[in-house]
Amino acid sequence: VPVDGSHWLSMREVLDMLQQKGHEVVVVAPEVTLHIKPTKNFVMKMYSVPYTQEEMEKDFNAFLHTLFEEGSFLERFLKVYEGMKRIGNISAASCQHLLQ
Repeated sequence: VPVDGSHWLSMREVLDMLQQKGHEVVVVAPEVTLHIKPTKNFVMKMYSVPYTQEEMEKDFNAFLHTLFEEGSFLERFLKVYEGMKRIGNISAASCQHLLQ
């Protein structure tokens, strides 16, 4: 079960090598992702999640934007913390729906 983002980009190389060695690879992923896309090297099994592509992209882009904002340490810390909470909630919702 892949985690979207840089974790997926690293894992995809491993999956490609496994497929080249004759393994059948099945990827279980949420229907809304940033980087996880089907290829001929593996079978995709998708599950539904309670958020849209637009909502997820908006939260991730807002979080990335806050990393480069100026302000006091406390202001930046609180904004990054709130962004991490939103991304964490997306991840938790994805896990809950996978288990259902």
